[in-house]
Amino acid sequence: MADLHLLADVGGTNTRVGLADPGNGLIAGTARSFPNADFAGLAPLLAAYLADIGTGPIAALCAGVAGPVRGDAAQLTNHDWHITSAALRASTGAAHVHLLNDLQAQALALDDLPPDALTPMRPGTPDTGPRLVLGLGTGCNVAVAHRIGDRLFVPAAESGHSALPHLDPALNALTRHLARDHPHKPIEAALSGPGLQRIYHWHSGTTLDTHRIIAGHATGTDPHATAALTLFSRLLGAVAGNLCLHHMATGGLYLIGGAARATAPHLIALGFDASFAARGPYAAIIDAIPVHLISDDTAALRGCARHLRDALTAP
Repeated sequence: MADLHLLADVGGTNTRVGLADPGNGLIAGTARSFPNADFAGLAPLLAAYLADIGTGPIAALCAGVAGPVRGDAAQLTNHDWHITSAALRASTGAAHVHLLNDLQAQALALDDLPPDALTPMRPGTPDTGPRLVLGLGTGCNVAVAHRIGDRLFVPAAESGHSALPHLDPALNALTRHLARDHPHKPIEAALSGPGLQRIYHWHSGTTLDTHRIIAGHATGTDPHATAALTLFSRLLGAVAGNLCLHHMATGGLYLIGGAARATAPHLIALGFDASFAARGPYAAIIDAIPVHLISDDTAALRGCARHLRDALTAP
């Protein structure tokens, strides 16, 4: 198993790891998921994966990290891991180590996703413009994929820590509430799995996990769940519409992540669409942008494989 590439999708709660054949992408059956809480850092986690799967040192490594990457180091936003290329090189033997933001990795996978990985949420007429991937999980972030020839250029972003928009009195009241614990009022304080739980707590005064909130709405047994999910849907539509307009993402909007997958069946019916397309004179442009849900858990690994393939074969 020589000349393999090691891939890691490092989330705030779990890390998914896999192997790639440099010429053929992610190798089926190699992807495994690990709770971050079981390891002191990414380096020992990767060492454990390599020992378990039975391969020796690998040629190159790419990790998509849920946090800002600065040079040869990255810091998880929602976990206490500090990651360095030097530590990963020492633990894996990789000659080449690349760190990306996790949303960059997911956006780099757009050309490599299997057809059944995309679920249409709203129709549209996309063109060849940029495509925007919006991740909703433990946190929130975006990445925009620009096509340059036969490759994708995806700059890093940390949009989840931009401030929440002013939408209406209900959202403004929620924002004031969230500011007690999050003074800079970041988008991800509301638009994430924990964010939906915060909205529910604001409505009801009680704490409930994301799946029980959604079940309460789906069964019609919890009006607080419906109110929370409605505000979440409307806010997500407004934020997504703003981001698509910022980047003229006329190639499409793609939602990804555990919170996106959990809420997706309810978003359109609860107000996402109206908030998304409410852009005044630009409404027709935004209305033409289709929205899809990415359901492939290995998307970031595929993007890491694509990044290494492009980076190591660049002229």
